[in-house]
Amino acid sequence: MCDTCGCGQPGEDVTIRKPGEEMAREHSHSHVHTHSHDHSHGEYSHSHDHIHEHSHPHEHPNDHGHGSSMDDHHHSHDTDHAHHLHEAEHFHAHAREIRLEQDILGKNRLIAERNRGYFMARNIFVMNLVSSPGAGKTALLERTIRDLGKEISFFVIEGDQQTMNDAQRIHKTGAPVVQINTGNGCHLDAEMVHRAVRKLEPSDNSVLFIENVGNLVCPALFDLGEAARVVIMSVTEGDDKPAKYPNMFQSSGICIINKTDLLPHVDFDIKLARDYAMRANHHMQFFEMSVRAGEGLEAWYDWLRSAVKKLR
Repeated sequence: MCDTCGCGQPGEDVTIRKPGEEMAREHSHSHVHTHSHDHSHGEYSHSHDHIHEHSHPHEHPNDHGHGSSMDDHHHSHDTDHAHHLHEAEHFHAHAREIRLEQDILGKNRLIAERNRGYFMARNIFVMNLVSSPGAGKTALLERTIRDLGKEISFFVIEGDQQTMNDAQRIHKTGAPVVQINTGNGCHLDAEMVHRAVRKLEPSDNSVLFIENVGNLVCPALFDLGEAARVVIMSVTEGDDKPAKYPNMFQSSGICIINKTDLLPHVDFDIKLARDYAMRANHHMQFFEMSVRAGEGLEAWYDWLRSAVKKLR
């Protein structure tokens, strides 16, 4: 789970702001903080970390050694007891980690469903864009907004650990945008999106793009309330990307293969990449394009127009 990769450590704040706004830190309440308590129980005192539940690995200071006249038998239970104590602590820590993951994802699903209900009530078509860093998410948004901005009202939520760089790029297209900086966080979650939407205030009958943090692992676990998840890969990354990160491709309905203008210069097999993606999700829909060269974009635009038409 994300607590093992540095995501959501205590003291790290999430910031949500529009281009030009002063930084105002907001504490994200979607992450669980761990802390320790020292308890004294008579002659047995111990301390423990807890995350909404308590684990009490007891230490026994009393020596349970048993003397014996046969072979000078010194069998102290200290070693056995320490071994079993270690096993028990490991089991409880593992169980606590699983419980924590279930609690976090359960809470996220609840907020995501609330987000989804809000979007549906206002006819806002929401897409969650996911990829590795540098696959071309922001470039795709810039081009799409500039080409279709007169037909469709676009709003954008940008997600990165730091900087306003991508929000500034989107701001230049004229589309309203807010930036979520996650600090050490490696993904967006539903609560962050909920708070960002309140600041962004997207209009009815619009399209909301959510550009997630560049990461093909953790964002796969977190529903944001989107109507469609779009995974973007580029021909510079390797055609086995869907095989390496199947969960992301399994949870996405759209796959964009970008930077096809570089195919003559890289060792990338589009047919093989599509085959790997289809093994993860046989309902996957593909768009092959070069955002930079403007190739293959019309199929993507037609799909967007169709989605908005259905919404209306």
